[in-house]
Amino acid sequence: MATGKINVSVDNIFPLIKKFLYSDHEIFLRELISNATDATLKLKHMTSIGEVKVDYGNPMIEIKLDKKGKKLHIIDQGIGMTQEEVKKYINEVAFSGAEEFLDKYKEAGKDAGIIGHFGLGFYSSFMVADKVEIITKSYKEEPAVHWSCDGSPEFSLKKSKKEDRGTEIILHIADDSTEFLEENRIKELLNKYNKFMPIPIKFGTRTETLPKPEGAKEEDPAPTKEVDNIVNNPNPAWTKQPADLKDEDYKSFYRELYPMQFEEPLFHIHLNVDYPFNLTGILYFPKLTNDLNIQKDRIQLYQNQVFVTDNVEGIVPEFLTMLRGVIDSPDIPLNVSRSYLQADGAVKKIASYITRKVADKLNSLFKNNREEFEAKWNDIKIVIEYGMLSEEKFFEKADKFALYPTVDGKYYTFEEMKEALKANQTDKDDKLVVLYASDKEAQHSYIEAAKNKGYEVLLMDSPIIAHLMQKLETSKENLSFARVDADHLDNLIKKEDTQISKLSDEEKERLKTNLEEVITDKGYTIQMEAMDSNASPFIITEPEFMRRMKEMQKTGGGGMFGMGNMPEMYNLIVNTNHELVGEILNTKTAKKRERLINQSLDLARLSKGLLKGEELTNFIKRSYEMVK
Repeated sequence: MATGKINVSVDNIFPLIKKFLYSDHEIFLRELISNATDATLKLKHMTSIGEVKVDYGNPMIEIKLDKKGKKLHIIDQGIGMTQEEVKKYINEVAFSGAEEFLDKYKEAGKDAGIIGHFGLGFYSSFMVADKVEIITKSYKEEPAVHWSCDGSPEFSLKKSKKEDRGTEIILHIADDSTEFLEENRIKELLNKYNKFMPIPIKFGTRTETLPKPEGAKEEDPAPTKEVDNIVNNPNPAWTKQPADLKDEDYKSFYRELYPMQFEEPLFHIHLNVDYPFNLTGILYFPKLTNDLNIQKDRIQLYQNQVFVTDNVEGIVPEFLTMLRGVIDSPDIPLNVSRSYLQADGAVKKIASYITRKVADKLNSLFKNNREEFEAKWNDIKIVIEYGMLSEEKFFEKADKFALYPTVDGKYYTFEEMKEALKANQTDKDDKLVVLYASDKEAQHSYIEAAKNKGYEVLLMDSPIIAHLMQKLETSKENLSFARVDADHLDNLIKKEDTQISKLSDEEKERLKTNLEEVITDKGYTIQMEAMDSNASPFIITEPEFMRRMKEMQKTGGGGMFGMGNMPEMYNLIVNTNHELVGEILNTKTAKKRERLINQSLDLARLSKGLLKGEELTNFIKRSYEMVK
């Protein structure tokens, strides 16, 4: 039997491990199973190339729980270790690496990002155990060995009677970590970190019902037997070639990833590249709401089928973090800060590749079945619009498949929209004016007024549309967007509508004075317009620029302009050809004139959605009085 001191310069590394990694202490099981997997796969490789002449068989990794003895066992049938290898890999390499890891951890601080994943290896055992044993036998013809350490720098190393190849690690669980003696807790960790490990993992047994023997009576119970309970899927869909998978296989894997998600994904994208980096995975487009925050952190990042994190920010382009699925890459540096990740060349290439694959898939879906793509547009538009806004390369590719629906249910690409609108929707400067509604119900009267003029109105109702329109206006020539209730509409009306006012200039001035005496709110700019007599007498529009800036403030863009809260500013368009406007002008009593002006203004405000609270209550009360 040999004894000695572990080769580390810090006299007692184990309390430090526990202190710095406490919040992540559950990852010890993932680390030990990863080591067991590596040992098994290494043996498989060596037997496959003929370097080792042993029977590889059908190895598995077994997790055994001994609650009474306060022990947790991790057993593999892998390559095993000799006494010299234990000294080298356990006493020297692993524990000297502990110091280096802790230094990195302290330097990273709060910007750790994905820190605490991998690189911990065997010494993570001491986060939960006050004593650790290793019983191991190498594939070589050498005696088995038994290593033991009680959390101090002292260890013992002696021969063991173990006869079968592989390694067993026994953790004597510490009093402050007894949660890891609970079966449900171990199941939870296995499901979280090891669900798709490439080697079968056994945890306990389960009862399997067998077919009834021939001649058995109907009332006879079916025979059963105890079988190994394998808790993982060693061959998940993303490890296979796309040609070997059917649509149902992808849907089945989605249900495996998200068992509580009842809606089917809209479509999937299979990632598979081996140069200039290794990356595999499957991304799914789920049905999305307009809430940008609730959707994130559903993509799972793996490294060689070991779960790392579901926070893939910095690796996946931000607009795609609303998707779901799996990405597996051994080439992503995991033990570094997020700021480092964002600057890393390999990570940038991976993000660029994923962006390109998603764009190509969307374009393919659009070209192959436009009707189906249009039917799914409302469920996927938020991702596409966000991508167009945040990723320049995606913006360029999206020109081919991004859709612009109308309030009547037609769908245009950008080029189709330009062609359809240019005939009668240009302003006095020959700039194409794209009219749009953000709420079909609230803006119904404005939509109808525009349609009666022969204008096409788009429906653009996502929360980031103001930002996207600004980007489109700056990147496309001779283009502007105006909401259907915005003041930009006036330019089109002036060009197309050559109505002559029924009022003289003197009458218009007198009317404006009357209105200004009653309408004391300085937020309204009164404008006289000669319009069709069937159009509304009062129409409220909002300066497009001001309205859009307010929208961008709500979605986080206003702050970048340093404008603070935008003031409420509206245009009150008075139709000088309307009969009611003429009555206001010619009313003899000031009281009746005031009542007509207030009622007409409130009707316009109601149409615009501006009449609320006490003002709405007073309007309803006044309306009943007028009806009486």
